[in-house]
Amino acid sequence: MAEVNQHIDKNPHHDNRNYNYQGFEDDHRSEYDYILNMIPQNAMVIDLGCGNGALLQLLTKRKNAKVQGVEISSSGTDICLKKNIPCLQAPIDQILPFPDNAFDYAICNVTLQMVNYPEILLSEMNRISKHQIISFPNFAWYKNRLQLLIHGIMPKAQLFGYNWYNTGHIHQLSIKDFDLYLKQNFPQTRISKTYLRNPNILLHLLQNIHPNLFCRIVIYQLENPK
Repeated sequence: MAEVNQHIDKNPHHDNRNYNYQGFEDDHRSEYDYILNMIPQNAMVIDLGCGNGALLQLLTKRKNAKVQGVEISSSGTDICLKKNIPCLQAPIDQILPFPDNAFDYAICNVTLQMVNYPEILLSEMNRISKHQIISFPNFAWYKNRLQLLIHGIMPKAQLFGYNWYNTGHIHQLSIKDFDLYLKQNFPQTRISKTYLRNPNILLHLLQNIHPNLFCRIVIYQLENPK
């Protein structure tokens, strides 16, 4: 085993199963601005899998939101607390210690595909909040299809540069997969979708026509029935 271990990359940033946010305290993701536009002023918001708390920090500054984070990694939790963002260190795909409808919005941003029990996570989001915002990378994106078809390997574009063996992406899904899941499990929920804008005008038009093929990251906004 010692000889094998010498060849394993020890850099935690090359393995996103470790969820190490040291050195990434203030990164800004492209979907943050979309999510900010979905949330009104003074809302109560929980971010499940909040990472370094950057989105919650923006929500407090721009929306005067009352926020709560939940994050499994100690580095993410520590960074949140240093930013004065309340953060519970715990898995998010379990029964959560919050009462029904405790929040106006529950967010799960590009994390659904990285948990062991996504169905529990979605059920808990529905229970503790009136609105849910969920984003994930669409496995049916055309570049993934081409890489599988031509090269026959797990698409690296989908894994954001990681390999199949050192990624935390364990439940790949497509837009069609998620639509079917919602139809079967939350038939009364109101659903709207946002597709991150593609800088290529043609591809942007195509993703609005056929999002399951041309959209890389989708953001769902769900509203519980009255």
